[in-house]
Parts: sequence; C-alpha cells; structure tokens
Amino acid sequence: MQTFQAYRIFNENEKTTSRFVDMTLEELDPGEVVIRTAYSSINYKDALAATGAGKVIRRFPCVGGIDVSGVVESSQDDRFKPGDEVIVTGYDMGVAHDGGYAGRVRVPADWVVHLPQGLSLFEAMVLGTAGFTAALSIHRLEQNDLKPANGKVIVTGATGGVGSLAIQMLAQCGYHVVALTGKDSEHEFLKTLGASEILARNQVDLNSTRPLESAQWAGALDSVGGAMLSWLTRTMRQNGAIASFGNAGGAELHATVYPFILRGVRLIGIDSSATAMPLREKIWLRMSTDLRPGLMDRVAQPIAFSQLPEAIDKIMQGQARGRVVVKVAD
Repeated sequence: MQTFQAYRIFNENEKTTSRFVDMTLEELDPGEVVIRTAYSSINYKDALAATGAGKVIRRFPCVGGIDVSGVVESSQDDRFKPGDEVIVTGYDMGVAHDGGYAGRVRVPADWVVHLPQGLSLFEAMVLGTAGFTAALSIHRLEQNDLKPANGKVIVTGATGGVGSLAIQMLAQCGYHVVALTGKDSEHEFLKTLGASEILARNQVDLNSTRPLESAQWAGALDSVGGAMLSWLTRTMRQNGAIASFGNAGGAELHATVYPFILRGVRLIGIDSSATAMPLREKIWLRMSTDLRPGLMDRVAQPIAFSQLPEAIDKIMQGQARGRVVVKVAD
C-alpha cells in the first residue's frame, strides 16, 4: 500500500502537537477528488492550528494546511479528470478536513477550482487564501463604490501575506495605497510593492476616545482588528468602506455609531473560507488577470516540506514577511 508524508495535528494529553507522519490514501477524509499535491502555503490560520495558539482547529487528528495546488490523480466527478491542474482553498481544509500538508489530498469535488490560465501551481500558492482574501476584499470594496478617484486606501498589517499582495493589486489598479506597518525596516520593501506612502504604527493614536477624527481614507483593508479597526472607523472619509478579515490585534471592537450615521462608513466582513463557488471562481479569474500581482517573486518565500515546522514558528513569532510557499511534491 502506497504511503506519503503528511504533517498532522494531534491533541495529546490536552496539548496540541504537530509532526510528520506516514499516511495512506485510505486514512484521509472522504471526497470525490484525489489530488497529487504540488504546493501548499502557510497562513496565520495554519500556524494557529498547528500550535494550538488559536481555537481554529475543530477536530483531531487532522492534516494541516488550508491551501493546496496540484494535479488530479483520480476523480468520481465528471467536472474533473486525471491530469487537471487544480486549487483548493478554505472550506474545512486543515481545520476539520485533512488539508494540504500531505502528498495526497482528498476533498469534495464542490471545493475544487480549476487552475486559471495565466497562473502556475506555484503562483497559485503564492496567492492562496491570502491572495484570495485580498482580491475578495478589493472586489467587495469596489461593489461598495470604491474607485481610485475617491481617495487613499490604507492597508494594515502591510508586510503580511494579505497585505503584501493587496498593495500590489491596489497599486496596479491605480489606487493611492498607504501601507501601515510596525516594522520600520520594511518601508522600502513596501514601496517596491507599490505603496505610495508608509505610515508607521507608532504614529497612530489607537487610544483616542474621540468618536470621529480627521477623515483620511476612502477605503481600508484591515487584518488587525481590535483597536486598529476602531481607529479606522473614526478616520474614514465620507462613504468610505472598510474590509475586515483579521483579528491579530484583538477580536473586540470598541466604536460608536457616529462614523456609520454621520459619515456613512461601511464595515464589510470578508469570509474567504465560505465564499460560494461562482464568486470564488470569479475572484480566481481576476487574480489571473486584472488583479494578478506583478511582483509575486518579491513576496514569495519557497521552502521545502521538511522546513514547515520552523517556518510556522517564525510566523507565530511575527518574523515572517510576505508568503511562505511549501513545496510538498517529491
């Protein structure tokens, strides 16, 4: 019986542990499509699941990895045939269904997206959930009337996976992008990605109690949450819109209704995991065309499968930049 390597998450003695194991196809969760894995990636959610630092994983044991790209090995669904290049991101992957950190992945056919023309399997994982979240955020903001002529767009957590890709996507669409970061050493890096301005986090007064402050932003993409998101609500321009998709700075939101009723500010929640397939396919198509980042090589950090544990530790310590792409294939 053929075996392959997998990075599996366990709960042992009430403690979350992760390690490489050998598995067979029969041990994986059921699904109509079997994929021979080429690449996966590391998202903050993956690091939380693998370390137990966040309550994101919903069952043990579980193969980690919420993203995967690869080639269909077998399929019980007519939409996919052996040899097709495909992507899976989100849904229950890596948290309640065996995910992408394995030589083989078996998933429901309804989760699978054909690789769009213009993207390689590697580039698909430079994008992954992070790129999908960035593109979906821009798409939702545009549906709420955001356009370059409206004014500046701010991106928080700018050196992270979502932020570094969002800056490129926005800049090439003509937006004036302001990158907000707490990493002073990364200012030049962010400018090379297309940021027009850099705002240091220590220049932001997150403790202000004023219900409204100077109106600055036509749009915002926020991965931080907490006090940062509260500050954004106070500093948006008239009819500005915020895409919220992260809580690295806290899950609670302390705000007043004034930004919403006096400035018409819109707060849009972005749930990339559960995006319906028609919109999911549309966003992947946009990431291969008008929202395709031109500098993916600048944000991509390829690693071998064996380096996965060390890379997860770096992400938990806040030492990562851009996107970590894991080469799973032999």
